Amino acid sequence: MNDSFLKDKAGAHALPVPHRASIDMGSAEFFKRARAQLNFDVPPALSDPSIVARTGDRGTDWMLEIVAREKPIRQAAVLIGIVEHEQPSVLLTTRAGHLADHPGQISFPGGKIDPQDASPMDAALREAKEEVGLTRDFIEPVGYLDVYSTSFGFRILPTLARIRPGFDLTINTEEVDDAFEVPLAFLMDPANHKQGTKEYRGKLRYFYEMPYEQRYIWGATAGMLRVLYERIYTS
Repeated sequence: MNDSFLKDKAGAHALPVPHRASIDMGSAEFFKRARAQLNFDVPPALSDPSIVARTGDRGTDWMLEIVAREKPIRQAAVLIGIVEHEQPSVLLTTRAGHLADHPGQISFPGGKIDPQDASPMDAALREAKEEVGLTRDFIEPVGYLDVYSTSFGFRILPTLARIRPGFDLTINTEEVDDAFEVPLAFLMDPANHKQGTKEYRGKLRYFYEMPYEQRYIWGATAGMLRVLYERIYTS
């Protein structure tokens, strides 16, 4: 999320809405745009507590400033894997119901960055292998999105990647309950970007939610998908 979030809520001006054909772009055009927009420079906000990435929502920005002062940074990385079908899709997981953090929520493959990880990208690829058995020979990393911060102190760096079809998944039930794909066109359509509210220490903050069929995609996952939309479709 960025300044456009606040401007949308305040009604000052809205983001340019892509033409339907743009939302439905095929894999080749999507990856062409993504490679032009992204790189592998690690943003300083991943590790610097003095840098608080602005979302544009006053309540969320206020919350993240408090979190940066009161909680240690928990560095994490996720893989936003775009499966290169003719009409591309996004690979998502449902977190295992027995987990202490965010049980049953929809997420990207990923987790905390370990000391042995050579880079955030390496952490995301390792986690994808551990969680769903997606091997690196099917994955072509494209670049990093912006750091996404949460109320739990996580600083999450998403790696956008092209996934070649034909892979077989092996679900690690200790970490996830299942893995599934959602059409990229659905997730990149701003008409499907609903906004919910939550209270944090007496102030309201906004978050995105993108319900799809029986799946409820929201919170950090929906927020990172919104960031992807803004970087690739409105830049």
